[in-house]
Amino acid sequence: MPPNSFGRAATARIQILAPAKELDFLDTQSIVLPVPVTPLAAWNIMHARPLPGMKLAVRLRDAISACFGVKRIGGISRTPKAAVKTGDKLDFFLVEALSDEVLTLTVRDRHLDVMTCVSSNSGVLSVTSSVKTHNLFGRVYMIPVRPAHRLIVARTLKRLQQELERRALGG
Repeated sequence: MPPNSFGRAATARIQILAPAKELDFLDTQSIVLPVPVTPLAAWNIMHARPLPGMKLAVRLRDAISACFGVKRIGGISRTPKAAVKTGDKLDFFLVEALSDEVLTLTVRDRHLDVMTCVSSNSGVLSVTSSVKTHNLFGRVYMIPVRPAHRLIVARTLKRLQQELERRALGG
């Protein structure tokens, strides 16, 4: 299944913030897994090697957003997490749900709420992000984030698939 596919198996366990028509942003991208992987294991692999430019992008985001009272995120850790549980923090995200099939993460503030759901089901891994904005800053913030997010997730999923294929071949 190519990225951005909405196959029934890929969406069976996806969690979003609200009904789709109430969201300001909704994106689901999926890959066919060459080998089974849990959502947390996929998260760890996806963040072990950040995409080029991500560190700079996060610093820029933090510098601009801090002017509007948004907490700095500082980036995503490259250190794999062997285990997390509901209520833990995974970098700047709150872990809201975790199983062998679903990892649901949220960030909520006065400008917007974000939910990212990594799901692994029937040989398909999906990353779904949903956003509800609360004010003008939240809406303006999403203008550059919307296309950047889609590109970042697509490239990250492609790298994940390549890494899992390499591992499946014993490399």
